[in-house]
Amino acid sequence: MYPISTNDAPQAIGPYSQAIATGNFVFVSGQIPIDPKTGALENSDIATQTKRVLENIRAILKEAGSDLEHVVKVTVFVTDLKNFGPINEVYGEYFKNHKPARSFVEVSALPKEAQIEVEVIAVKKEG
Repeated sequence: MYPISTNDAPQAIGPYSQAIATGNFVFVSGQIPIDPKTGALENSDIATQTKRVLENIRAILKEAGSDLEHVVKVTVFVTDLKNFGPINEVYGEYFKNHKPARSFVEVSALPKEAQIEVEVIAVKKEG
């Protein structure tokens, strides 16, 4: 078991790792829409925030030897279920043919007042 870290995704804002790899699995910590270059929260519309989160996850998975095609489980946390439509539209751009298991949960608040947080479990690419 070992931590995964990349400068292409936001650094952890607490005592945790961007991801942990163990065996063939990669467990990516919840990602909020922070721009890794500036460290600032993406404060625009929910679609743009969703893209930022998924790009952060993509970068972490790449560092771990995986990618979005190898994601087996996604958990989406949102502060307003009314955003389901726009989030789902962006999500579908990233998961076109490969459709991992997913949970979509409304929560009362997220770190840094983000509107969305996403965590994933993936397997490493073979070979």
